[in-house]
Amino acid sequence: MPAFLILNGPNLNLLGLRQPEVYGRTTLADVEAMCRAHAETLGVDLDFQQSNHEGALVDAIHAARGTKDGLILNAGAYTHTSLALMDAISSAEVPAIELHLSNVHAREEFRHVSYIARVAVGVICGFGPRGYTLAMDALLHHHESRS
Repeated sequence: MPAFLILNGPNLNLLGLRQPEVYGRTTLADVEAMCRAHAETLGVDLDFQQSNHEGALVDAIHAARGTKDGLILNAGAYTHTSLALMDAISSAEVPAIELHLSNVHAREEFRHVSYIARVAVGVICGFGPRGYTLAMDALLHHHESRS
């Protein structure tokens, strides 16, 4: 059974409360429940985590090396600033998908820059919480095409 890590970065613990006009009213607990239900239908083992701390995200990515078949990363603002996360993904050698709830390309200019995209197999943005299940489908397809 393939094993995926869904990793959420800073401020995503406030999903549903923070800027609902941008991110919606769905909570991170709602997203996790949706992902777990989808993982069950896909036959995927799922680990779902969130941290506001860059080092904890790096540690989780490192721990995925050799134990996970794929990573879905919503790095939040760290997408645009973190060389450490980019290097962690490269070092872990786990296929990664960059994920954003909003369409970052339709927002402020600084959000158009992504260090994560440079090492990701793909990027999904702008589909709200549904982006998580889209990313799971894409990651499973990627995994199966390499097996």
